Amino acid sequence: MASSKTEGRVLLPPTINPIRYDLKFTPDLENFTFSGETTIEVTTSADVGNDITMHAKELCFATASYVVKGESGEEVHEVEEIRVNMKATTVTFVFGGVLPANATLILKIEYTGFLNNQMAGFYRSSYTDIHGESKIMASTQFESLDARRAFPCWDEPARKAIFGVTLTVPKHMDVFSNMPELSNKTLAGGTKKELAFLDTPIMSTYLVAFCVGEFDYVQAQTSHGVLVRVYTPPGKSDAGAFALDCATKSLDAYDDFFGIPYPLPKLDMVAIPEFAAGAMENWGLVTYREVDLLIDPTKASTNQKQRVCTVVTHELAHQWFGNLVTMTWWDDLWLNEGFASWAENWAADVIFPHWSMWDQFTTGHLSAAMRLDALKSSHPIQVPIRHAEEVEEVFDAISYCKGGSVVKMARAVLGMKAFQKGLGNYMKKHAYGNTETFDLWKAWEESSGMPVQEMMASWTSTMGFPLVTVTGEKWESDKVTLTLEQEWFLSDGSPLSEEDKKKKWCIPLLTCTAEGTQKDMIFMREKTATVTIPLPSKDGWVKLNAGQDVPMRVKLTSDMIDRLGEGIKSKTLPPADRAALLTDSYALVKAGKMRPEALIKLLSNYTDEDSYIVWCGIAEILGGLDTVMSDDPAMSKNFKSLAKNIVIGLYNKVGWEAKSTDGHLDVLLRGMMIGLLGNFCYDDNAVATEASRRFALFQQNHDDMKSLPSDMRSSVFSIVLKNGGAQEYQEVKAYFTATTDNAERKHVLGSLGHTSDLKLKQSTLEWAISGEIKLQDFFYPMGSVRSSSLEGRNIAWVFYKNNFKAIKAMIGNANSSLMDAAIVSCGGGFCSNEKANEIEEFFKANPVPRSTRKIQQTLENMRANANFLALLQSSDLAKDVFWSSL
Repeated sequence: MASSKTEGRVLLPPTINPIRYDLKFTPDLENFTFSGETTIEVTTSADVGNDITMHAKELCFATASYVVKGESGEEVHEVEEIRVNMKATTVTFVFGGVLPANATLILKIEYTGFLNNQMAGFYRSSYTDIHGESKIMASTQFESLDARRAFPCWDEPARKAIFGVTLTVPKHMDVFSNMPELSNKTLAGGTKKELAFLDTPIMSTYLVAFCVGEFDYVQAQTSHGVLVRVYTPPGKSDAGAFALDCATKSLDAYDDFFGIPYPLPKLDMVAIPEFAAGAMENWGLVTYREVDLLIDPTKASTNQKQRVCTVVTHELAHQWFGNLVTMTWWDDLWLNEGFASWAENWAADVIFPHWSMWDQFTTGHLSAAMRLDALKSSHPIQVPIRHAEEVEEVFDAISYCKGGSVVKMARAVLGMKAFQKGLGNYMKKHAYGNTETFDLWKAWEESSGMPVQEMMASWTSTMGFPLVTVTGEKWESDKVTLTLEQEWFLSDGSPLSEEDKKKKWCIPLLTCTAEGTQKDMIFMREKTATVTIPLPSKDGWVKLNAGQDVPMRVKLTSDMIDRLGEGIKSKTLPPADRAALLTDSYALVKAGKMRPEALIKLLSNYTDEDSYIVWCGIAEILGGLDTVMSDDPAMSKNFKSLAKNIVIGLYNKVGWEAKSTDGHLDVLLRGMMIGLLGNFCYDDNAVATEASRRFALFQQNHDDMKSLPSDMRSSVFSIVLKNGGAQEYQEVKAYFTATTDNAERKHVLGSLGHTSDLKLKQSTLEWAISGEIKLQDFFYPMGSVRSSSLEGRNIAWVFYKNNFKAIKAMIGNANSSLMDAAIVSCGGGFCSNEKANEIEEFFKANPVPRSTRKIQQTLENMRANANFLALLQSSDLAKDVFWSSL
């Protein structure tokens, strides 16, 4: 197995292995450079040559030499030639003679590098301090392949070593790294200081981290004795309190869950002003985008609190799963991200049980996974990676969300006791080492006695997921017998080849009735299966895939749907299952496997629905249908009228005003409802008047959280912009400058494009690339224009084409996710084959290699939407009489 998996991988030669790095850096925050000195202890094998090849990128080398450890006199061997390969991002140091075999060498390298502005490697961020002065700080982002931008190294996850870090910085600046300080001394002249840090445990290069700047902090100790700090910009330490509380509680929870204490003496979490991703799990020094760590205690929305909590719990899960035990190679990235995506919900559920995180998982992570994985341009969870650079394309909903969904399925099948025991044994056995997926399966097999390898292989090594269709049913007074068939599900319903028809998954069949989830579970290993389920009454209902624990779609018979109507109306069917009935039906309609009329009629069972979880499903369907039907004005008008009635029904239940009885999900539901008002009812006189009234009060006092809570700000801004003109546009835009809170600024970025004025839509796009908005956020205004209307969609794509060179230059060598976001924000959402062909031709003429997979997925979605529109136009939905009959 191992040899076939490793075949074709581009790796550094195995003849030299690092044991320890001593890294010294002197950053220059005025000229944006740094000098570095790297000393590495390496071992050689029997078949070494006269050179040493390492990873390096954008570094300028001055000298290199080595001595043989333990050799008397320790003769210094100077480098004779330094070869830099920019394409392979390597440097080769050539020496005068053959290196000693089976020896330990001390290699010393001196070089300089750049504090770039690309949010990768050792880079700089700019921010405005509490006195309004512009400041620069420096921090690191090394995952996946950017440790090599800071120091020459073996930049592969399996080449673990110990790291000692030392930085020389201006005396007034704060510095921290993965480990606590070892020493802090003022240098001659008194303007600089040198800080050295304790040695790290053995770990991968991508987890090394250090920060230089000016910070405040809040701190606390976990019940188990770990010191946790949250570092914030000066004057904002209060904003770190919520994340600190989440961190201390989740560290203790993970300690107990894994049975292994957090391995380091401290944990620091730092808010970075410019950050490409959401956060990075560097061991002992977790870095975050500001909005994903800092919470304004007076303004933060419920949504943002939940987001901060789950980002913190995700990153802290990595301290074990990823940092303590690391994947051997990037093809098992999902071992890191899939598990952390499951664990973020587990820990958040421990800390905030009333948030219903596992129900939210089904309409969040699971839905995202299945949207992407129903495309032919998807990829297996375990995706072959030859060149490490390819990994950038798989930091997506498959590795994170499908990975998390498969872990959730394993927990449901194994039971929590065997699941937890297997994870604990896995951690103990492989601590400080590297693993592959089968190591985890083996641990679970040993803890449960179940055929985990057989069950899980089809879910991680096969692309896509199954559709289980009920092909036969026999209802009796006390039971029902169902005949099932499985096949590969594709979002556009395109016909399967004979080879594709052979695909099958090992599916755990979990069912529920009005009496709850059935204890008996069988595995569907073949293409067909028969299952008998006891019924509480002759009119009882049954739901397949109870709790949505398996990533699959289910096609029910009309009789089963009719029976489930009672479970929906009485709400004896749990929220996640009520939502799934809708989202499965929508996916089936889109794939041509269910009549559109049946979906619209199924929606009528939900007139009394008040669950946030279920409304996540309803909102997904309303948004999807709205996008597709917008290309057919007559059908769109009829649909919007229906959608308006559905949303007004929720509005009458929930209202604008917060209630003293509101729980977490009630607040989220009200925020979603006002977002739906903005989409479907913005021109309703009562809605427009109330939004304007609240906006006017907000204009008088931006801190008025009663009139305009953060949970509804983006939506109210959008309603006001759609009904207003240049004055309202300028008022919303002015708030971007008036506030210093990045979460509040995002309300502006995400709504400004909803102005009804086409020229102002164009101005919004120009503002996005003007340099006034940080690179990490520039795509948000683009997305707001594209999602605003049919005209907005066209304006955004034309803008992207006309400004492609400027956008490409702006992003430069920064994380490829930024270009992916720009492509989707400007080019997504079209529903015609002609537009898909145009976009495809554009990218053929203007290739973006690092975004190839994202472009393919965007085009496939577009063509699926075009097919869906044609399907709707050939159904009764194209007739006015259908809509008037509802």
